[in-house]
Amino acid sequence: MNNKVVIIGGVAAGPKVAAKLRRLDPEVEITIIEKGKFLSYAGCGLPYYISGEIKEYRELMETPIGVMRDPEFFENMKRIKVLNRTEAIRIDRENKRVEIKDLESGEVSSLPYDYLVLATGAKVSIPPISAVDLNHPGVTLSPTDLAHVYTLHGVEDAEAIRWTIKEKLARRAVIIGGGLIGMEMAESLVKSGLEITILEILPEILPILDEDMGILVRRYCQSEGINIRVGEGAQRLEGEGGVVKRVITDKGSYEADMVVIATGFKPNDDLARKAGLEVGERGGIKVDLFLRTSDPFIFAAGDCIEIENLVCGQPAYMPMGSLANKQGRVVAMNLAGRREAFRGALNSVIFKVFDYTVARSGLGVKQAQNLGYDVEYSLVPAPDRAHYFPGAKQVIIKLVADKRSGRVLGAQMIGKGEVTKSIYALATLLNYQGKVEDISNLDLPYAPPYASAIDNLCLAANVLRNKLEGDMVGISSQEVEKKRKRGEDFILLDVRTPREYQNIRIPGSVLIPLAELPARANELSPDKEIVTICAAGLRGYEASLILKSKGFQKVMVMDGGMATWPYEIER
Repeated sequence: MNNKVVIIGGVAAGPKVAAKLRRLDPEVEITIIEKGKFLSYAGCGLPYYISGEIKEYRELMETPIGVMRDPEFFENMKRIKVLNRTEAIRIDRENKRVEIKDLESGEVSSLPYDYLVLATGAKVSIPPISAVDLNHPGVTLSPTDLAHVYTLHGVEDAEAIRWTIKEKLARRAVIIGGGLIGMEMAESLVKSGLEITILEILPEILPILDEDMGILVRRYCQSEGINIRVGEGAQRLEGEGGVVKRVITDKGSYEADMVVIATGFKPNDDLARKAGLEVGERGGIKVDLFLRTSDPFIFAAGDCIEIENLVCGQPAYMPMGSLANKQGRVVAMNLAGRREAFRGALNSVIFKVFDYTVARSGLGVKQAQNLGYDVEYSLVPAPDRAHYFPGAKQVIIKLVADKRSGRVLGAQMIGKGEVTKSIYALATLLNYQGKVEDISNLDLPYAPPYASAIDNLCLAANVLRNKLEGDMVGISSQEVEKKRKRGEDFILLDVRTPREYQNIRIPGSVLIPLAELPARANELSPDKEIVTICAAGLRGYEASLILKSKGFQKVMVMDGGMATWPYEIER
């Protein structure tokens, strides 16, 4: 292959295409066009650079042996030409040329190509927030026109935020958006010494999680000193002398020396649209299994494309650095004459917020229900290793499956314990459309420093099997709280020990310890609904079996027990 390959985009997918293609073909002519200054940097590391855990931004652009990935590196080590600070402004598909503009000189020219790769990434999705400078109230502004209002979309943004903190220009920060980026930024800014308020317009933070898991993460973050406001949308930024001073919402006002807009990303597909390329349902560039666009001479990869969700087969937008690199490799192989397919992804996510890890893969309950699945789930708190081993920490696993087929649809995992091995195993099983019983039978290695004899992922599967087989009926803490607020006449039966009950309990609950339940079941009304609760779920399940054996019909177990109860308690 002695062709000219032009790659538009030099952060993740683009450099991966170039590097892999060079390994496959020493003769091909490769040019990368990058609008920004910085190349091939680890964008997911930016919050840790802001907090100071990563000392220098160049560490995000170095190879594992410490070589800087700059234009000279690509030219000298890879024989790849890089035009950074250069914008691709138009694609002439008929003549197979890209019109480019040098952002330093303003000079416009064009590059010929035999094959073109679009790796244009994502752009920040900024909500419809107005902005005003109170010193010049008649001037219409966009939010980012005010100083100290930032997004987090590149090294330049991270540098500006870090500079503002270093110069002690900010003490109070408001983060607009409680998604993944917003929560990572919260930890980063708290570690930098700022007071933080997070505004999330949705009912709960972290829309990648179901609400019952999101509220547990929120409660934890609030315990770490973050003011989180859910169901509250930012409407206006107010500044004085060109510098942001406060954020006005539909419910209040928050003083702010810094604002970070973290409301997500959308595919940067403008160039593709102008060139007449097909765009998918989710807005990203439409590609086939080989990542070829509607033009056979143009490929696309990374955060600018739409891909398939492997669980449900539906189009999806998954802007992840891991996927961008995988897709870049696939494009390179196909450019080199191989036939390599990229079939889609599971939307697997993992990130850290303070001492919590949050992970998910596949579908959540609401997402699965909206797609027509008949959903069942388990919610199981368990230690990440043998409970008696020093250092054991709790993990909460939510496992989601289709009732009819028993097929696993997804999982969410949160907690201070180790979840990485569990989410990796689960993602692998999802990739092969495994069933709940497959998890139960996984031969996961066991030793007290690493896992319990029944791994917590297997435990979650066993609880879910109990539900699918009709041995257990669960009810979420959310539904229990709704029943309490509606004043429904039901029995909230706590089967823990008197000491546990004395320490912490749900108001209005009735205590009958599990050991006493067989003899005292006649104290309960068989005509009322009974919800059993314990510390984590096992004793509640055993209590439900005892009651059913004595003829009680309306018995449910509160999923996850007290470990997943985020509402009012008595101490």
